[in-house]
Amino acid sequence: MAAPTAALRDEINKINWWHKIDLGNGITTPGRDDSLTKLGQVDLPESLQGLSVLDIGAWDGFFSFECERRGAKRVVALDKAVWDVPTIGKRGFELARRVLGSKVEDFELDVLDISPERVGVFDLVLFLGVLYHVPHPLLALERVASVVGKQLILETHVDMNEHDRPVLAFYPEGECADDGSNWFGPNRAAVEAMLRVVGFRKVELMSSTPVPYKIRGAGKSQYGRMVFHAWK
Repeated sequence: MAAPTAALRDEINKINWWHKIDLGNGITTPGRDDSLTKLGQVDLPESLQGLSVLDIGAWDGFFSFECERRGAKRVVALDKAVWDVPTIGKRGFELARRVLGSKVEDFELDVLDISPERVGVFDLVLFLGVLYHVPHPLLALERVASVVGKQLILETHVDMNEHDRPVLAFYPEGECADDGSNWFGPNRAAVEAMLRVVGFRKVELMSSTPVPYKIRGAGKSQYGRMVFHAWK
């Protein structure tokens, strides 16, 4: 077993990982994301027995594989923005799927191209760390809502939480964490309002956490990350 493990470690080290994925035999991918902590924050149901799950913005697939481990009958990992980046690509997901012996399916599609006709409808949809990267957040939520059969779990960056009214901070020049792909920071009220507008009858805030990154010009604005569960 020593040689295959050494070969696997060499293969892992050639990949630009985001998720920390336990591949077994003492091997965990060296991702930059604190995936286990985030798993606790999103409050994923302990049992997904018999459910279908769509993981939008899957990246290396940590949450997709976790849903499979929790008994989901079908899991689809969907991404395009990350998988299209030459320095990142899909290699992490494909390696983890192979090593884990997983049956998670993959689908390459932009968020704004999601529809029931193209991907189907799922009992549970994960939309984690994606909303603020989309230039048209309400339209993105409409697309996501169209494929949710029962429940959505949404994790996102939030900003301007000192306001009770629904508002969104706009970052036209990479003001949020010096990342030009971060477009918007909705506040809690805006996220909850948008979810209701696109058809969710019940919305609950599950967790709120501070963040290490900075926002240029934010002043005393209250920002961080939040997790919402929403039901049709």
